[in-house]
Amino acid sequence: MISDGISNVIKEIVEQIAHDVRFLPKYGGEVLVHGPESDKKFVSGIYVYKDHVSLEFSQGASFGDSDGRLKGKGKCRRHLKFATVEDVTGKYAKGFLRQALGLS
Repeated sequence: MISDGISNVIKEIVEQIAHDVRFLPKYGGEVLVHGPESDKKFVSGIYVYKDHVSLEFSQGASFGDSDGRLKGKGKCRRHLKFATVEDVTGKYAKGFLRQALGLS
């Protein structure tokens, strides 16, 4: 299933840039928590759907996004949708994950 491959690529990127991130099952997907005492402070989430994978950012509205890649209109949250593995790199997922994890 292509969506599982997309999810795995996102997880590999996270593991490359931050070793203390944990993936916890929540809300029908997996949320990313950063640090040992942060189980209630989610920085991001990965949600697998039939035709795409959504990478959600809890504070995405505050991210630098001059090219307008992030979608959503909420007060804080933004997301990226991936239909292919190639979309993960094409939509700058690594850069947004670095921002979510406070590494930029």
